Amino acid sequence: MHEAVRPCTCQAVAGIVLAAGASRRMGTPKQLLDIEGRPLLHRVLSEVLASDLERVVLVLGHEAGRVRRSLGALLAHPKLDVVENPRFQEGMSTSLILGLEAVERRFDHIMILLGDMPHTDRAVINRLIRAVPASGCPLGAAAIGGKKTHPVMVSRPLFGELHAVSGDRGAKALFVKHPEETHLVEFEGPYDDRDLDTPEDYSRLTGRSLEPPADA
Repeated sequence: MHEAVRPCTCQAVAGIVLAAGASRRMGTPKQLLDIEGRPLLHRVLSEVLASDLERVVLVLGHEAGRVRRSLGALLAHPKLDVVENPRFQEGMSTSLILGLEAVERRFDHIMILLGDMPHTDRAVINRLIRAVPASGCPLGAAAIGGKKTHPVMVSRPLFGELHAVSGDRGAKALFVKHPEETHLVEFEGPYDDRDLDTPEDYSRLTGRSLEPPADA
């Protein structure tokens, strides 16, 4: 989906939330997993929308209808766009490029967020928004103990390279290729960057065994 051409919002940041995957290792749609009484993606998206991101694109794919229903009133948020990726089975790159296409005409900076990180935090997002563009680097990321983690940011000079990623890969290759152009923002204390990939991950987080979520 391409937006109509509008003036570039050069200092603002657009978020792309990747939530299209089939959750093969989990065995049930991760987006719908119950985390403290809310579906996982609802929890993540609530924090993202409460942040200072100017625009948010949510990319859905597997079980898109059920996932939409689980989001309820969040779907009406004025800064949210939802796109569906018919090629999600070809890997994360297809969702990332679809999200980029939705915002690249208007924004010079994007933030890539994962829909399976239950402790996504608006404060972390906002600190990255302030720090990475100000650094002048075209790449940025949260870091814990000097190790890159999510969310990550990419700026316009590298949008072309982002369009060239393929398969089940995101922006990782850009960070490997351009370490000298990367600004890491260190976080300490309560920031929990875990994601959920397996039933064991879910059990460690919640203390419960995995049960398939009810149809929303």
